[in-house]
Amino acid sequence: MIPISISKLIYDVCPEFISIQLECNVKNTSFNESLWHEIEIFTNDLQQTHKMKDINKFKPILATRNTYKKLGKDPNRYRPSGEALRRRIIRGDGLYKINTLVDVINLISLKTGYSIGGFDANLIKGSLELGVGQQDEKFQAISRGFLNIEGLPVYRDSVGGIGTPTSDEERTKIGLETNKLLMLVNAYSGEEGLKEAIDYSIYVLEKFVSAEDIKIRRIVTE
Repeated sequence: MIPISISKLIYDVCPEFISIQLECNVKNTSFNESLWHEIEIFTNDLQQTHKMKDINKFKPILATRNTYKKLGKDPNRYRPSGEALRRRIIRGDGLYKINTLVDVINLISLKTGYSIGGFDANLIKGSLELGVGQQDEKFQAISRGFLNIEGLPVYRDSVGGIGTPTSDEERTKIGLETNKLLMLVNAYSGEEGLKEAIDYSIYVLEKFVSAEDIKIRRIVTE
């Protein structure tokens, strides 16, 4: 598995933070009808049972927002992806279709509230560390262009940043050719609900992208 460490800067503002690393071999496709049936069931239920004001009360989202605030970042301007996806559904915009693996990760994030990092593991250079973004640090967010990541939690490899809770980077994004996934579950809310999120992640990865050789570990920094 890719070596990953977590900077003290993260634990200073969120002592309960837990990161789960999942790696597996996958078979990606452009579209999966069964997956979209499952997505539509969940998103329809979310729309009917939740209002916009409920989103930020969901513990995984609330904890991520609070971490942003402690790092000096405005979570209303730079929304964590788990929050942004739920807002999109409740607005009635629907979930965008990218490819099956990305769609699976978006469903996991929607359902659990965690901001999930999903990367093509073959494109990562060297080890990773989760730290805090610096002023003017280069980061080309997927489909968004330059993202100001100063004050955001950011995973970096030997080249630069690859992922924040708001957006991942173009350089390591998942494509149809991706056959090895690195998925990071970022639990700023700690232990509660984490096992259920991992169990669900394994279920959808096996069902929709034929995930094999699944390896999971809790990232611990000595």
